[in-house]
Amino acid sequence: MSTRPGDPRPLDLLWQPRTLLWIVLAGEALAAVLALAPGIQAARLPYFGMASFAIQWVFIISLCLLYLGKRWLDRASPPVIAQSGLAALLLSTWLVAGLARLFLPQLGLVPTGGWGVFTLQATLMALTVGVLAFAAFQAQWRARQLAVRAKQAEVDALQARIRPHFLFNALNTGIALVHARPEATERLLLDLSDLFRAAILGRERVSLAEELSLTRRYLEIERLRFGDRLQVLWNVPDDDPRLDEIDIPPLSIQPLVENAIKHGIEPARAGGTVSILLRRSPDTVVIEVRNPVVAGAAASAGHGIGLNAVRSRLQLFTHGEGGVATSVADGEHVATLTLPLR
Repeated sequence: MSTRPGDPRPLDLLWQPRTLLWIVLAGEALAAVLALAPGIQAARLPYFGMASFAIQWVFIISLCLLYLGKRWLDRASPPVIAQSGLAALLLSTWLVAGLARLFLPQLGLVPTGGWGVFTLQATLMALTVGVLAFAAFQAQWRARQLAVRAKQAEVDALQARIRPHFLFNALNTGIALVHARPEATERLLLDLSDLFRAAILGRERVSLAEELSLTRRYLEIERLRFGDRLQVLWNVPDDDPRLDEIDIPPLSIQPLVENAIKHGIEPARAGGTVSILLRRSPDTVVIEVRNPVVAGAAASAGHGIGLNAVRSRLQLFTHGEGGVATSVADGEHVATLTLPLR
Protein backbone atom coordinates (compact mmCIF):
# COMPACT_ATOMS: atom_id res chain seq x y z
CA MET A 1 0.00 0.00 0.00
CA SER A 2 1.67 3.22 -1.13
CA THR A 3 1.85 6.35 0.97
CA ARG A 4 0.79 9.85 0.09
CA PRO A 5 0.90 13.23 1.87
CA GLY A 6 -1.18 13.06 5.02
CA ASP A 7 -0.68 9.31 5.50
CA PRO A 8 1.10 8.15 8.67
CA ARG A 9 4.77 7.26 8.42
CA PRO A 10 5.55 3.69 9.54
CA LEU A 11 8.34 4.67 11.94
CA ASP A 12 6.03 7.11 13.75
CA LEU A 13 4.46 4.12 15.46
CA LEU A 14 7.76 3.18 17.10
CA TRP A 15 8.07 6.39 19.11
CA GLN A 16 4.63 6.18 20.71
CA PRO A 17 4.58 5.42 24.47
CA ARG A 18 2.24 2.48 23.98
CA THR A 19 4.58 0.83 21.46
CA LEU A 20 7.63 1.39 23.69
CA LEU A 21 5.76 -0.15 26.63
CA TRP A 22 4.93 -3.24 24.57
CA ILE A 23 8.59 -3.55 23.54
CA VAL A 24 9.68 -3.52 27.18
CA LEU A 25 7.02 -6.08 28.17
CA ALA A 26 7.97 -8.33 25.24
CA GLY A 27 11.60 -8.22 26.34
CA GLU A 28 10.66 -9.21 29.89
CA ALA A 29 8.47 -12.05 28.61
CA LEU A 30 11.32 -13.34 26.45
CA ALA A 31 13.70 -13.18 29.42
CA ALA A 32 11.20 -15.14 31.53
CA VAL A 33 10.90 -17.82 28.84
CA LEU A 34 14.69 -18.17 28.68
CA ALA A 35 14.99 -18.38 32.47
CA LEU A 36 12.34 -21.12 32.67
CA ALA A 37 13.74 -23.17 29.77
CA PRO A 38 15.23 -26.58 30.63
CA GLY A 39 18.99 -27.03 30.71
CA ILE A 40 19.82 -23.81 32.59
CA GLN A 41 22.65 -24.55 34.99
CA ALA A 42 22.72 -21.20 36.76
CA ALA A 43 20.17 -20.05 39.34
CA ARG A 44 17.05 -19.06 37.41
CA LEU A 45 16.34 -15.73 39.11
CA PRO A 46 19.83 -14.24 38.51
CA TYR A 47 19.70 -15.71 35.00
CA PHE A 48 16.38 -13.93 34.42
CA GLY A 49 17.89 -10.65 35.63
CA MET A 50 20.90 -10.89 33.32
CA ALA A 51 18.82 -12.04 30.35
CA SER A 52 16.38 -9.16 30.92
CA PHE A 53 19.29 -6.71 31.12
CA ALA A 54 20.82 -8.01 27.87
CA ILE A 55 17.52 -8.14 25.95
CA GLN A 56 16.49 -4.62 26.94
CA TRP A 57 19.87 -3.29 25.83
CA VAL A 58 19.44 -5.06 22.50
CA PHE A 59 16.08 -3.32 22.03
CA ILE A 60 17.40 0.06 23.18
CA ILE A 61 20.37 -0.05 20.79
CA SER A 62 18.08 -1.16 17.94
CA LEU A 63 15.74 1.78 18.55
CA CYS A 64 18.71 4.16 18.69
CA LEU A 65 20.01 2.88 15.36
CA LEU A 66 16.58 3.31 13.77
CA TYR A 67 16.29 6.81 15.21
CA LEU A 68 19.67 7.79 13.83
CA GLY A 69 18.49 6.71 10.38
CA LYS A 70 15.02 8.19 10.78
CA ARG A 71 15.47 10.98 8.24
CA TRP A 72 16.45 8.49 5.54
CA LEU A 73 13.95 5.81 6.59
CA ASP A 74 11.05 8.30 6.49
CA ARG A 75 11.54 8.38 2.71
CA ALA A 76 11.98 4.61 2.36
CA SER A 77 9.34 2.04 1.47
CA PRO A 78 7.83 -0.19 4.19
CA PRO A 79 9.79 -3.31 3.08
CA VAL A 80 13.07 -1.38 3.29
CA ILE A 81 12.09 -0.12 6.75
CA ALA A 82 11.35 -3.69 7.90
CA GLN A 83 14.68 -4.95 6.55
CA SER A 84 16.51 -2.04 8.22
CA GLY A 85 14.80 -2.83 11.51
CA LEU A 86 15.79 -6.47 11.31
CA ALA A 87 19.37 -5.51 10.49
CA ALA A 88 19.45 -3.11 13.47
CA LEU A 89 18.19 -5.90 15.74
CA LEU A 90 20.90 -8.32 14.54
CA LEU A 91 23.66 -5.73 14.90
CA SER A 92 22.48 -4.90 18.41
CA THR A 93 22.39 -8.60 19.32
CA TRP A 94 25.95 -9.15 18.13
CA LEU A 95 27.14 -6.00 19.89
CA VAL A 96 25.58 -7.00 23.22
CA ALA A 97 26.88 -10.59 22.87
CA GLY A 98 30.37 -9.28 22.16
CA LEU A 99 30.30 -6.93 25.14
CA ALA A 100 29.03 -9.73 27.37
CA ARG A 101 31.84 -11.99 26.23
CA LEU A 102 34.40 -9.25 26.83
CA PHE A 103 33.25 -7.93 30.20
CA LEU A 104 30.93 -10.55 31.74
CA PRO A 105 32.42 -13.97 30.98
CA GLN A 106 31.60 -15.56 34.36
CA LEU A 107 27.97 -14.62 34.96
CA GLY A 108 26.30 -17.80 33.75
CA LEU A 109 24.83 -16.57 30.49
CA VAL A 110 26.92 -18.84 28.29
CA PRO A 111 25.63 -22.35 27.56
CA THR A 112 27.86 -25.40 27.71
CA GLY A 113 28.64 -25.10 24.00
CA GLY A 114 30.61 -21.90 24.56
CA TRP A 115 30.40 -18.40 23.12
CA GLY A 116 30.09 -19.56 19.52
CA VAL A 117 26.94 -21.55 20.28
CA PHE A 118 25.66 -18.70 22.45
CA THR A 119 26.10 -16.17 19.63
CA LEU A 120 24.44 -18.49 17.12
CA GLN A 121 21.50 -19.10 19.43
CA ALA A 122 21.16 -15.37 20.10
CA THR A 123 21.22 -14.67 16.34
CA LEU A 124 18.51 -17.25 15.61
CA MET A 125 16.45 -15.90 18.48
CA ALA A 126 16.84 -12.33 17.22
CA LEU A 127 15.81 -13.42 13.72
CA THR A 128 12.72 -15.17 15.04
CA VAL A 129 11.71 -12.30 17.30
CA GLY A 130 12.49 -9.75 14.60
CA VAL A 131 10.41 -11.47 11.93
CA LEU A 132 7.44 -11.85 14.29
CA ALA A 133 7.78 -8.29 15.63
CA PHE A 134 8.01 -6.63 12.25
CA ALA A 135 5.16 -8.75 10.89
CA ALA A 136 3.01 -7.48 13.75
CA PHE A 137 4.37 -3.97 13.25
CA GLN A 138 3.50 -4.00 9.56
CA ALA A 139 -0.01 -5.28 10.33
CA GLN A 140 -0.51 -2.49 12.87
CA TRP A 141 0.80 0.10 10.42
CA ARG A 142 -1.53 -1.13 7.69
CA ALA A 143 -4.46 -1.00 10.10
CA ARG A 144 -3.56 2.57 11.04
CA GLN A 145 -3.17 3.56 7.41
CA LEU A 146 -6.59 2.10 6.59
CA ALA A 147 -8.04 4.10 9.48
CA VAL A 148 -6.44 7.26 8.06
CA ARG A 149 -7.85 6.48 4.63
CA ALA A 150 -11.30 6.03 6.18
CA LYS A 151 -10.88 9.41 7.86
CA GLN A 152 -9.79 10.89 4.54
CA ALA A 153 -12.95 9.52 2.91
CA GLU A 154 -14.99 11.22 5.64
CA VAL A 155 -13.14 14.49 5.06
CA ASP A 156 -13.64 14.18 1.28
CA ALA A 157 -17.36 13.76 1.88
CA LEU A 158 -17.37 16.94 3.97
CA GLN A 159 -15.41 18.72 1.25
CA ALA A 160 -17.89 17.53 -1.37
CA ARG A 161 -20.54 19.35 0.65
CA ILE A 162 -18.59 22.51 1.50
CA ARG A 163 -17.24 23.23 -2.00
CA PRO A 164 -20.64 23.63 -3.75
CA HIS A 165 -21.88 25.56 -0.70
CA PHE A 166 -18.91 27.91 -0.88
CA LEU A 167 -19.06 28.33 -4.66
CA PHE A 168 -22.80 29.00 -4.75
CA ASN A 169 -22.52 31.60 -1.99
CA ALA A 170 -19.68 33.37 -3.82
CA LEU A 171 -21.54 33.21 -7.13
CA ASN A 172 -24.73 34.64 -5.63
CA THR A 173 -22.69 37.45 -4.12
CA GLY A 174 -21.17 38.12 -7.53
CA ILE A 175 -24.55 38.19 -9.27
CA ALA A 176 -25.90 40.70 -6.74
CA LEU A 177 -22.85 42.92 -7.10
CA VAL A 178 -22.93 42.88 -10.90
CA HIS A 179 -26.30 44.62 -10.76
CA ALA A 180 -25.52 46.95 -7.86
CA ARG A 181 -21.88 47.85 -8.61
CA PRO A 182 -21.07 47.34 -12.29
CA GLU A 183 -17.77 49.21 -11.87
CA ALA A 184 -16.54 46.48 -9.52
CA THR A 185 -17.41 43.61 -11.86
CA GLU A 186 -13.91 43.09 -13.26
CA ARG A 187 -12.24 42.94 -9.87
CA LEU A 188 -14.99 40.71 -8.58
CA LEU A 189 -14.61 38.23 -11.43
CA LEU A 190 -10.84 38.06 -10.93
CA ASP A 191 -11.25 37.34 -7.23
CA LEU A 192 -13.98 34.79 -7.90
CA SER A 193 -11.72 33.09 -10.44
CA ASP A 194 -8.98 32.67 -7.83
CA LEU A 195 -11.46 31.38 -5.27
CA PHE A 196 -13.03 28.90 -7.68
CA ARG A 197 -9.61 27.63 -8.73
CA ALA A 198 -8.60 27.02 -5.12
CA ALA A 199 -11.88 25.23 -4.39
CA ILE A 200 -11.88 22.85 -7.35
CA LEU A 201 -8.19 22.04 -7.86
CA GLY A 202 -8.18 19.66 -4.91
CA ARG A 203 -4.57 20.34 -3.86
CA GLU A 204 -3.55 18.76 -0.58
CA ARG A 205 -1.43 21.68 0.63
CA VAL A 206 -0.63 25.32 -0.09
CA SER A 207 1.65 27.81 1.59
CA LEU A 208 0.24 29.82 4.47
CA ALA A 209 0.99 33.02 2.54
CA GLU A 210 -1.13 31.77 -0.38
CA GLU A 211 -3.99 30.80 1.93
CA LEU A 212 -3.93 34.24 3.57
CA SER A 213 -3.92 35.90 0.14
CA LEU A 214 -6.94 33.84 -0.88
CA THR A 215 -8.74 34.87 2.31
CA ARG A 216 -8.02 38.52 1.52
CA ARG A 217 -9.63 38.10 -1.91
CA TYR A 218 -12.71 36.56 -0.33
CA LEU A 219 -12.97 39.43 2.13
CA GLU A 220 -12.70 41.94 -0.73
CA ILE A 221 -15.74 40.33 -2.33
CA GLU A 222 -17.65 40.43 0.95
CA ARG A 223 -16.70 44.05 1.56
CA LEU A 224 -18.20 44.94 -1.79
CA ARG A 225 -21.34 43.12 -0.71
CA PHE A 226 -21.70 44.56 2.80
CA GLY A 227 -20.08 47.95 2.27
CA ASP A 228 -19.47 49.87 5.50
CA ARG A 229 -21.22 47.19 7.53
CA LEU A 230 -18.12 44.99 7.29
CA GLN A 231 -14.87 46.16 8.83
CA VAL A 232 -11.79 43.95 8.62
CA LEU A 233 -8.87 44.11 11.02
CA TRP A 234 -5.72 42.26 9.93
CA ASN A 235 -2.95 41.58 12.42
CA VAL A 236 -0.75 39.48 10.14
CA PRO A 237 2.88 40.20 9.13
CA ASP A 238 2.59 40.72 5.38
CA ASP A 239 6.33 40.78 4.75
CA ASP A 240 7.27 37.65 6.71
CA PRO A 241 9.06 35.37 4.18
CA ARG A 242 8.60 32.39 6.51
CA LEU A 243 4.89 32.28 5.67
CA ASP A 244 5.85 30.86 2.28
CA GLU A 245 7.60 27.95 4.02
CA ILE A 246 4.62 26.84 6.14
CA ASP A 247 2.14 24.45 4.54
CA ILE A 248 -1.58 24.28 5.29
CA PRO A 249 -4.55 22.54 3.65
CA PRO A 250 -6.21 24.90 1.13
CA LEU A 251 -9.41 26.65 2.16
CA SER A 252 -8.64 26.28 5.87
CA ILE A 253 -8.88 29.94 6.91
CA GLN A 254 -11.49 31.15 4.41
CA PRO A 255 -14.35 29.01 5.85
CA LEU A 256 -13.62 30.43 9.31
CA VAL A 257 -13.88 33.96 7.91
CA GLU A 258 -17.04 33.02 6.00
CA ASN A 259 -18.60 31.73 9.23
CA ALA A 260 -17.56 34.91 11.04
CA ILE A 261 -19.38 37.02 8.44
CA LYS A 262 -22.42 34.75 8.35
CA HIS A 263 -22.91 34.66 12.13
CA GLY A 264 -21.40 37.96 13.25
CA ILE A 265 -21.94 40.48 10.44
CA GLU A 266 -24.94 39.41 8.37
CA PRO A 267 -27.47 39.26 11.27
CA ALA A 268 -26.38 42.66 12.68
CA ARG A 269 -27.96 45.77 11.18
CA ALA A 270 -24.94 47.89 12.02
CA GLY A 271 -22.51 45.18 10.94
CA GLY A 272 -19.26 44.74 12.83
CA THR A 273 -15.59 43.87 12.64
CA VAL A 274 -13.97 40.61 11.64
CA SER A 275 -10.45 40.29 13.05
CA ILE A 276 -7.73 37.96 11.77
CA LEU A 277 -4.75 37.57 14.09
CA LEU A 278 -1.62 35.48 13.49
CA ARG A 279 0.76 34.49 16.29
CA ARG A 280 3.87 32.41 15.81
CA SER A 281 5.97 30.53 18.34
CA PRO A 282 8.95 28.23 17.73
CA ASP A 283 6.60 25.22 17.58
CA THR A 284 3.24 26.44 16.30
CA VAL A 285 1.37 29.01 14.26
CA VAL A 286 -1.93 30.17 15.73
CA ILE A 287 -4.52 32.01 13.65
CA GLU A 288 -7.53 33.58 15.36
CA VAL A 289 -10.67 34.70 13.54
CA ARG A 290 -12.94 36.87 15.70
CA ASN A 291 -16.43 38.21 15.10
CA PRO A 292 -19.01 39.89 17.36
CA VAL A 293 -21.69 37.74 18.96
CA VAL A 294 -25.07 39.05 17.80
CA ALA A 295 -27.76 38.96 20.49
CA GLY A 296 -30.87 37.09 19.38
CA ALA A 297 -29.15 35.50 16.37
CA ALA A 298 -29.31 31.77 15.78
CA ALA A 299 -26.85 29.78 17.85
CA SER A 300 -23.57 29.37 16.04
CA ALA A 301 -22.10 26.48 18.01
CA GLY A 302 -20.09 24.37 15.65
CA HIS A 303 -20.59 26.85 12.81
CA GLY A 304 -21.87 24.04 10.52
CA ILE A 305 -20.14 21.80 8.03
CA GLY A 306 -17.45 24.33 7.10
CA LEU A 307 -15.85 24.27 10.55
CA ASN A 308 -16.18 20.49 10.80
CA ALA A 309 -14.45 20.05 7.45
CA VAL A 310 -11.58 22.38 8.41
CA ARG A 311 -11.13 20.66 11.78
CA SER A 312 -11.06 17.18 10.22
CA ARG A 313 -8.65 18.19 7.45
CA LEU A 314 -6.22 19.83 9.88
CA GLN A 315 -6.24 16.85 12.22
CA LEU A 316 -5.51 14.57 9.29
CA PHE A 317 -2.89 16.92 7.83
CA THR A 318 -1.02 17.30 11.15
CA HIS A 319 -1.50 13.69 12.40
CA GLY A 320 -3.72 14.92 15.22
CA GLU A 321 -1.36 17.65 16.45
CA GLY A 322 -3.32 20.60 15.02
CA GLY A 323 -6.95 21.55 14.79
CA VAL A 324 -9.59 24.22 15.29
CA ALA A 325 -11.16 25.25 18.59
CA THR A 326 -14.02 27.68 19.16
CA SER A 327 -14.89 29.80 22.16
CA VAL A 328 -16.70 32.98 23.20
CA ALA A 329 -14.70 35.69 24.97
CA ASP A 330 -15.43 39.37 25.64
CA GLY A 331 -18.56 39.34 23.49
CA GLU A 332 -16.76 37.81 20.51
CA HIS A 333 -16.84 34.40 18.90
CA VAL A 334 -13.25 33.16 18.48
CA ALA A 335 -12.18 30.41 16.08
CA THR A 336 -8.58 29.39 16.83
CA LEU A 337 -6.65 27.43 14.21
CA THR A 338 -3.47 25.76 15.50
CA LEU A 339 -0.85 24.53 13.03
CA PRO A 340 2.28 22.77 14.35
CA LEU A 341 5.59 23.63 12.72
CA ARG A 342 7.40 20.44 11.73
